[in-house]
Amino acid sequence: MSRILVVDDDDQLRRALRINLSARKYDVRTAATGTEALTEAGLTVPDLAIVDLGLPDIDGVDVVRGLRGWTSIPIIILSARDDQAGKVEALDAGADDYVTKPFGMDELLARIRAALRRATSAPEAAAVTTADFSIDLAAKRLTTASGQEVRLTPIEWRMLETLTRHPDKLVAQKQLLREVWGPAYENETGYLRVHLANLRRKIEPDPGRPRYLITEPGIGYRFTP
Repeated sequence: MSRILVVDDDDQLRRALRINLSARKYDVRTAATGTEALTEAGLTVPDLAIVDLGLPDIDGVDVVRGLRGWTSIPIIILSARDDQAGKVEALDAGADDYVTKPFGMDELLARIRAALRRATSAPEAAAVTTADFSIDLAAKRLTTASGQEVRLTPIEWRMLETLTRHPDKLVAQKQLLREVWGPAYENETGYLRVHLANLRRKIEPDPGRPRYLITEPGIGYRFTP
């Protein structure tokens, strides 16, 4: 039974999440403040945390930083904030995903399942196969379903490799820029748009309606195999 820590100051929402998650056989712990959340996590380490950004005592981003300082558990942000900067800050602090309020319970449950799968999955795969292409990470080789090799530039390959090593996980723009270009390029978001558009033209069946390389506007990108 996976243990989930729900951190939100909305009493009704906490109760609703406890009921829905408990009905699906999760062991649910709740906290109404950031301080309470960090104390609870220290006493009983959760398998996953759902954290609201707007907490009454400390900001949810600080809760993420506090958790990430000593644990690698998946952290999903649950936020009513409209500003992208707050979401990006939370992702840069170590959150794995975010869901915006109001949200659908089915979507949140799917995000939880995906995060727990990643956390408990086997060691990193050396290859990724989809209906349209296969990626051999060890050999740095991309082929179509028919076996034709697709030529990528070094930048395109590093982008694709970074995203495919985090399947179904939202990768923040700054993280992608750091891993592909280096820390000095954290704010060069235009680089991402240009190279991702080129990458989509090479691997997506319909680049105008991407199936695999998904953009979360202003936040980051997600690879969905």
